[in-house]
Amino acid sequence: MERDCNQESTLNSGAQSRLLAFDLLDEVNRNGAYANLALPKILAKSNLSVQDRALVTELAYGTLRMQSKYDFVISQFADRQIEEIDPKLLDLIRLGAHQIFSMRTPAHAAINETVEVGKKVVGKSQSAFLNAMLRKFTSIEDLDGFLTEKLPIEIERLSIKFSHPVWVIRAFYDRLGNWDEVAALLQSDNLPAKPNLIAWPTLSSKAELIANDAEDIPFISNGVIANNPPESYSAIRENRAGVQDAGSQYLTEVFYATKLSDEDKWLDLCAAPGGQAQYLYDLPGRKHLLENELHPIRFDLLTRILPIDILRNVDGRDSNNFEGKFDRILIDAPCTGLGALRRRPEARWRKTLNDLKELISIQRQLIDSAYEMLAPGGIIAYATCSPHILETKAQVADALHRHKDLEVLSINDLALESKKGIEPDGTMQLWTHRDGTDSMFLALLRRKNANLS
Repeated sequence: MERDCNQESTLNSGAQSRLLAFDLLDEVNRNGAYANLALPKILAKSNLSVQDRALVTELAYGTLRMQSKYDFVISQFADRQIEEIDPKLLDLIRLGAHQIFSMRTPAHAAINETVEVGKKVVGKSQSAFLNAMLRKFTSIEDLDGFLTEKLPIEIERLSIKFSHPVWVIRAFYDRLGNWDEVAALLQSDNLPAKPNLIAWPTLSSKAELIANDAEDIPFISNGVIANNPPESYSAIRENRAGVQDAGSQYLTEVFYATKLSDEDKWLDLCAAPGGQAQYLYDLPGRKHLLENELHPIRFDLLTRILPIDILRNVDGRDSNNFEGKFDRILIDAPCTGLGALRRRPEARWRKTLNDLKELISIQRQLIDSAYEMLAPGGIIAYATCSPHILETKAQVADALHRHKDLEVLSINDLALESKKGIEPDGTMQLWTHRDGTDSMFLALLRRKNANLS
C-alpha cells in the first residue's frame, strides 16, 4: 500500500506500528496476500526498531488468527451488519479488539492510537464510530464468560472462542476423539511460533546455531528453535542453514531412514518450496536424486538452492513424465494445510470443504503415479501437513485397496533414535499441541516382501 511518508512521520512509533499492521491486514483481506510473504516487504519500508517490528507482527498475525472471534463481538455491539461496515474500518475495529482482548495493551493506548491510525486511513467521521466501538468493548470484563452466555452450543462456542471454522474443528475431533484435546490443539494454533532452523549437514551444524542463541530440538538431528529473527544468524544469511518446521525435518529423516544403499533412486514429486528437497540433497550416501515441481513460480524457488540437473518441472500426476523406476518416492502432497495454522494466520479462512474435495483427488492421482514408477521393493512416503482423516488415513486405506501389493511399512521398524507420533497402524501423526511441531502426517507404503534388513 502506497502512502505519503509525511503522513506516517506524524505518528509516534506505537501508532506507526499499528498503521503497518493495518497495511498487512488490508493486503491479506483485500488483495489475497499471504501474511508471511507480505509482512517482510511492509517492514522493509519502515525504520521501526526491532521491538516495534515485533509489535507489528503480533498485532497483525494475532488479529488475522482471531478474526472470527472479534467479528462475533463486533456483531454484538454494532448498529449494523458486519457486511455493511466499510472493510477498512472493520479491519481497524478488529485491530483494536485484538489489543483490548488479547494483548497487555492498556485500554486507553489501544483505543487512542488505533483511532489516530483510523483518522489517517478512513477519516475523522468513521474514526468516531471506531472510537465508540472500542470503548464498548472495554465493558466486557470476562470475554470467555460473555461468549459462553451468547453461544450455548459447544462446537459453535469453540469455533468463536478459538477462531477456527466449524468444519476444521470437526476434522480435528474426528482424529483426536476428545474435546479437551481439540481445545488444546485450537489454543496451540493461536500461539505465536518461534522459527525452527535447520543446519544443512555439510555446511553448518546444530552446535553452531545453538552457540548463537538457539535451543536444541532433541528429536531431530539438525534442528533448533530460533530465539532471534532468522536473518540474525550468520548461517542463515550465508545459506548454510534454512528455516524449516521441526515436523518437516523429522519427516525427512524418517524417509531417509528407509535407505538401503547408495544406489537407491530417489524421487521427490512435489519438492517446492524446497526445505525437504534441500535436506534430502544434503544428506550423505544418496547418489541418485530427482526433485520435481509442477508450478513455475515454485519451481523457480528450487533453482535457487539446488543444481538444475536434478530438477524437473513436470506434472507429477503423470508417470509418463519420468523415465525408469524409483526405489524411494516422496509425495509431500498439496493439502489443506490444517496442520500449519499457527504459522499461516490467514489460512484457516482461505480453505473450504470444496478445496478439500479437489485436493483429495490430486493426492490420489499423485499416489497412483508414484505407484506406477515404484521399483520392486520400493517405498512411497505419503505426507501431508494436515491431520484431516480424508487426507491421511482414508488416503492410505484407499491406496491399499486399489493397489493390492502395497502394505504399510511401520515406522516403528526403522532404525530411528527418536520415534514420535507413531500410531498403532505404523503411520505417524504429529500434533502441534503434543509435539510442538506442525501437525504432519506420514505413511510409508511398500511393495510386499521388500527387505530393509
